[in-house]
Amino acid sequence: MQKTSLDALARQLLRAARAGESGRSADTVYGGHEKTLRQTVVAMVAGAALAEHQNPGEATLQVLDGRVRLIAPQATWEGRRGDLLIIPEARHSLEAVTDAAVLLTVAKHR
Repeated sequence: MQKTSLDALARQLLRAARAGESGRSADTVYGGHEKTLRQTVVAMVAGAALAEHQNPGEATLQVLDGRVRLIAPQATWEGRRGDLLIIPEARHSLEAVTDAAVLLTVAKHR
């Protein structure tokens, strides 16, 4: 059994994102390339973005802090602390509306 404070990790990653050049910071808290399920905390400063990319499998985005915008060809969704966004199985991008941290959960296609 392992316990991780997502709030503490989000605060730590937001500090790193603010200090870094890209305005982003991330840490995988469960899984990885060798597992089907992967959970990653991603922190971004306001205005930072993850460029458009393909969804590698079923995925959700839980907003831990701040506000984000998920953009896909057919729709755009905004999420704030406590919201859970279902990521469409289409190319999409993510923007930080304010300084934000999210928990990205992906179950990769086999």
